[in-house]
Amino acid sequence: MITESHIDAAIERLFKEIQFPDEPAGLYDPLRYMIAIGGKRIRPRLCLTTYAVFKNRLTPKLMDVASALEVFHTFTLLHDDIMDRSALRRGQPTVWKKWDEDTAILSGDVMQIDAYKRIAKAPVDKLDEVLELFSKTAAEVCEGQQYDMEFERVSEVSMKDYCKMIGLKTAVLLACSSKMGALMAGAGEKECQALYDYGYQLGMAFQVADDYLDAFGDEKVFGKPIGGDILNCKKSWLTVRTCEKLSGKERQDFLTRFNELEDGDAGVRKIADIKKIYVECGVDADARAEVCRYTEEALKAARKLKLGNVRYEVLRRFAEKLVSRAK
Repeated sequence: MITESHIDAAIERLFKEIQFPDEPAGLYDPLRYMIAIGGKRIRPRLCLTTYAVFKNRLTPKLMDVASALEVFHTFTLLHDDIMDRSALRRGQPTVWKKWDEDTAILSGDVMQIDAYKRIAKAPVDKLDEVLELFSKTAAEVCEGQQYDMEFERVSEVSMKDYCKMIGLKTAVLLACSSKMGALMAGAGEKECQALYDYGYQLGMAFQVADDYLDAFGDEKVFGKPIGGDILNCKKSWLTVRTCEKLSGKERQDFLTRFNELEDGDAGVRKIADIKKIYVECGVDADARAEVCRYTEEALKAARKLKLGNVRYEVLRRFAEKLVSRAK
């Protein structure tokens, strides 16, 4: 059986050896930079994990597909950081800050192309299914980003609409990664669907956890300044839940304060004020509970596979590690 340590070693080797063209350096250096600053490699790791519950040996073509998932995800970060005006990514300057916006846009474009070159290396007998899943997911991620931008122009968003947005922007790529491993392993349609559901629910848990950590996390662990969503007036799960729990003048006062643009010492005070409201409303605890609920839904989907305790435990441990910081 492929163990977690085998997967860890394969992931480390894969991204240590990943290569992009040397020239023009102005185009490809940002790609090397983004890969070098690392990350948890959640998507390729999930792909290898779901593959491992069916197979006993990793293959080169599987590694190509796994790398495509991370390269595509990194492309989305390059562009998201511009749209969100984020100065830091994983504790390091974002590409648009280190170079400029035009470089980040163009390097992101070529990174997406590189992801397709890697995904196209899937075995011929699986290529149609792999490309269809990958392309559908890529479009959905863009749809999610569009909704996210549109939400910035309205005063309030319903929880239903917010969950639809994070489902597209975040959850579908984890669902794709999870199903991709099963597809590459030759799993049947029911198994592939169960693992898609597992990945989707984990993606929802991961995004709610990310929203929670943006307000209540440790900056050294989180990799970017705490309170960024609050400072940028960016709606999160906590914001939407707070609006659900407040009414009348309290709700309007919260929205007025939340939408005030502040920086420096005033920004620090704004973060403290909004976090105080979150705690008074209990939405910090609500978010942690929601992370647990989505995680249990993911494990419920995994149990449908009837893989036996040893292989189910692999999926359970992956889920727990993914969201443990927010529990």
